[in-house]
Amino acid sequence: MDKSKIKKVVLAYSGGLDTSVIIPWLKENYNNCEVIAVSGNVGQADELEGLEEKALKTGASKLYVEDLTKEFLEEYVFPCVQAGAKYEEYLLGTAFARPPIAKRVAEIAIKEGADAICHGCTGKGNDQVRFELAIKAFRPNMPIIAPWREWEIKSRDEEIDYAEAHNVPLRISRETNYSKDKNIWHLSHEGLDLEDPANEPQYNKPGFLEMSVSPEMAPDKPTYVKIHFEKGVPTAIDGEELGSVAIVEKLNKLGGANGIGLLDIVENRMVGMKSRGVYETPGGAILYHAHEVLETITLDKETSHYKAIVAQKLAELVYTAQWFTPLTKAILAFVKSTQEFVTGDVTLKLSLYDPEIATFDEDDGAYDQAEAGGFINLYGLPIKVNAKMKEKNGIAK
Repeated sequence: MDKSKIKKVVLAYSGGLDTSVIIPWLKENYNNCEVIAVSGNVGQADELEGLEEKALKTGASKLYVEDLTKEFLEEYVFPCVQAGAKYEEYLLGTAFARPPIAKRVAEIAIKEGADAICHGCTGKGNDQVRFELAIKAFRPNMPIIAPWREWEIKSRDEEIDYAEAHNVPLRISRETNYSKDKNIWHLSHEGLDLEDPANEPQYNKPGFLEMSVSPEMAPDKPTYVKIHFEKGVPTAIDGEELGSVAIVEKLNKLGGANGIGLLDIVENRMVGMKSRGVYETPGGAILYHAHEVLETITLDKETSHYKAIVAQKLAELVYTAQWFTPLTKAILAFVKSTQEFVTGDVTLKLSLYDPEIATFDEDDGAYDQAEAGGFINLYGLPIKVNAKMKEKNGIAK
């Protein structure tokens, strides 16, 4: 890249630590270039407050705030709900959001006549690949600037040092600097104590969870919800027809209040490393489960079994930045064809914990421990029969 030719840069801007620091860094290292910030609104709510003032104060010439929430859900999320696509149980919240944001950034770069596009993704994570491959799908010859692969900054503490030296306003502290990604579908948490898999997530610590309560704090009384699907797409809750955004928002409230949709996993990143993440996806977890239940009735066996194979492949494609590819397009067409009769109502009971049944103390008789013996005998019957067959035929165990 010839830096002398870079006069105008479009930056994928969130207002977080990385992209806030990047604006002055770009101006310092790319000929005091003009920086145009683009923020894709995919439902991150309060994170957008004061964003324009912050971007301009930090050195951007203008800020686009593009509302992509409806497009995000209807064109990226819901097709994968129809497919049942999960990556190692992860409901793909960040992976879903990157393609529509990167697409809009590329479109604005074309409109503005930009010389380059910049993003704030680290050189270790998945998002750098997701942003750049999506950009290449719409602007294949556009130079891409990735500061984390160029600058001398090596840690978030050093980023904060840089921000403070350049009077960049911050909303975080060194002590509470979890790496988070939020949209209408999910909230992810990484870093700090979570980097050690031996550490239990601090679910009950005030401020850790933002979309949910921990299962321990969930109410003892269950909540019922009825979801209507038309050809695999959710269209109503409890008989009330709602748009895509309203449906997810309502299910987020219901699921979050009942401790639904928390996931703590060590996942296999695209670049070969493992990463521990805690995810909150309350409404998403409800939609995935409800859709799966409806398909047990509406899909034939062969389609259902083959679709499970396709779902795993689609999840891998979404996770590994292959959204804008012929194979993803073909798989989504197949999935859509399977949804012709996936229409109906699903009623779910949102309840995670019943202390009267789960307790090791005396209960109300709902569970008779003496009956466990019969269960074990039935459950272990195949093992017992197999062992007796080997014994009868003189086969070593």
